[in-house]
Amino acid sequence: MDQNLQHHYYRQNVFGISAVEFIWGLGLPVVVESTFLQLFVRSLGGGGLALGMIPVLFFIGISFFALLASYMTEGAAFKRRAVILLHLVSGFSLLIFGILLMGLGHGPHVLLVFFGCYAVFSVCIGMSLPVWLNYLVKLFTEEQSVPGLATMMIAQNSAKLISSLVILQVVERHAFEIEAAAFVFMAVGGLFSLGSLFFLFTRETADPARHPDGRPPFGIFLRTTIAHMQRNRNFLIFLGSDLELPIVVTVISFYAAYATEFGGIAPAMAAGLFVGLIYAGAIGANIVLGSLGWLSLRHKTMVSKIGAIGAVLLLGLWNAPASFYLASFLLGASRGTRMIVFAPAVKKLSGLTDATPYFAVAPVLTLPLVAGLPLASGFFLDRTAGLGADAYRLVFLASAVLLGLTLLCAWCTNFAPRVDPASDAILEDRRGKDDP
Repeated sequence: MDQNLQHHYYRQNVFGISAVEFIWGLGLPVVVESTFLQLFVRSLGGGGLALGMIPVLFFIGISFFALLASYMTEGAAFKRRAVILLHLVSGFSLLIFGILLMGLGHGPHVLLVFFGCYAVFSVCIGMSLPVWLNYLVKLFTEEQSVPGLATMMIAQNSAKLISSLVILQVVERHAFEIEAAAFVFMAVGGLFSLGSLFFLFTRETADPARHPDGRPPFGIFLRTTIAHMQRNRNFLIFLGSDLELPIVVTVISFYAAYATEFGGIAPAMAAGLFVGLIYAGAIGANIVLGSLGWLSLRHKTMVSKIGAIGAVLLLGLWNAPASFYLASFLLGASRGTRMIVFAPAVKKLSGLTDATPYFAVAPVLTLPLVAGLPLASGFFLDRTAGLGADAYRLVFLASAVLLGLTLLCAWCTNFAPRVDPASDAILEDRRGKDDP
């Protein structure tokens, strides 16, 4: 890549991706890692297993279907067009969902239609994610990645904070009426579609030409990428540390229901204020660890885990309003830190010029735990409903133990690996040997 061009377009690229994420941030609190979504499903009569299905559908979407998008774009010199189209499709899927929900009204199959439409959205966002992540890190030099992504995440989380206040007002006024929810989903789909167009302001540098004789078959692409990752033991240890993500998402999926049922928190506060505090924590982490550049990549990763452990211990040991508010802030700080270190870490630890295969294949390797954890938690909560609040506390304390293991993995990861300039060539050579 031409680092001179990356330096020249740094501010323009930061503006472009920050504008996209600000507009997307206005809608994300409704559909991704959202207390609004969980309480909406509760209002439709969904139980613990239904709540667990929300993250499961999302993670399946960003696992298997991410592979397809990665395969189609991996090795392409330019990726901006694919990034824009995939983001537009994600926005359209929510817009259509809102229209369907408005027409369905209070029919008996609302919950089923919701899960069907959310599955489609998860597929769309899953196809966008690996291409987007690789596009972000190719816009910047290694030194620019963390501050550039931190600015982007500050924009996104500021918009999420604004959105959480709007959600608070909507829920207080309309609760979870179908018509109001349909309007919210249509508005989110429109915002996502509009925000996608701001990628037009970004300027990417060309990746080196790949696959001059044509893209290898999908099976060879997948097999050689997995083999490359298996030899990269340092990356696999890091991947163990990133299992913090599904653990935190599982906690977020259930703690709003816990707070409203056993903590004396009003649904509007859980849907709005909890989300607002999550994003306030994320903004604080983005500024201190991103823009100000405190701590190394390794120590940023460890701080993310420590914040998450503190949050789930608060939820597991106390259920006073103050513990919910502080836990929300810490969960947000953890998520905010992870968002600014994940993409640069994968890019660095992969040793590849184009890390799209790593971004796409990594979620598939962790999918059994990623999908199993929320489902198992929801099943456990349904089967132990007689325990009341103690059932939730057991889930949170078990989550704290698992987060401790991710902290150990982060400690053992070498974030300054020996650079192997032949890594791309090795991957291409193995593909060539496997290609009939």
